[in-house]
Amino acid sequence: MDNESTEPFEFSTHLLSSICEDASSVPTSILILSTLVAVSGSYVFGSAVGYSSPAQSGIMDDLNLGVAEYSVFGSVLTIGAMVGAIGSGSIADYAGRRLAMGLSQLFCILGWLAIAFSKVAWWLYIGRLLLGCGMGLLSYVVPVYIAEITPKDLRGGFTAIHQLMICFGVSLTYLIGAYLNWRVLALIGTIPCLAQLLSLYFISESPRWLAKVGLLERSESALQHLRGKNADVSEEAIEIIVYNKRFSISVDLKVII
Repeated sequence: MDNESTEPFEFSTHLLSSICEDASSVPTSILILSTLVAVSGSYVFGSAVGYSSPAQSGIMDDLNLGVAEYSVFGSVLTIGAMVGAIGSGSIADYAGRRLAMGLSQLFCILGWLAIAFSKVAWWLYIGRLLLGCGMGLLSYVVPVYIAEITPKDLRGGFTAIHQLMICFGVSLTYLIGAYLNWRVLALIGTIPCLAQLLSLYFISESPRWLAKVGLLERSESALQHLRGKNADVSEEAIEIIVYNKRFSISVDLKVII
């Protein structure tokens, strides 16, 4: 008799917990906004990659460049990307995800401006190198930031937007570049950079990074902001703290070994 009376209660409790878990997986407006701000950097990545093809004939004619010189302009982007990628992890861990994205956009803005106002080939190379540095930093920090702010049930779908926006940036830049002057196209490239740079103030820092550097109260506050004011984030906050402790212990063990 007692077992029969407790079964409906246990079922109701299980159902309620399931509903709460599903509710925590519903993306909030601030989560969507934060993701859109982050992936505007992914668009910048794609636009930098797609720029060299539609701009080739205009740059070669206006600056009297040969095929070999323009090939340097196209390939120096990857050199800058390697430089940016090497330091991306350290910068994002030391300064935070938002500041790392802001720094990357400063590189990209300077790069686009150097290309747009260049009179000689060297300024083109410097601008392209700066763009590559920004790309290398963005390639790491954007997917990491998105993965760290999203619930685990939504993480895969949200991080896939990073790749989608890179492809979108390549395609759109190639399309509009067929109708615009190469200098104008470079100036247009600064628009998404400025959009992300100005929008970073309005999004939350990664709760996982805040917890990693010991700012636990700010971490829980950022997590609450991302999940909604009525969401119960205590379990996820504890999970983040436990993960960071395990990670720090494993790093210490590797150093000792």
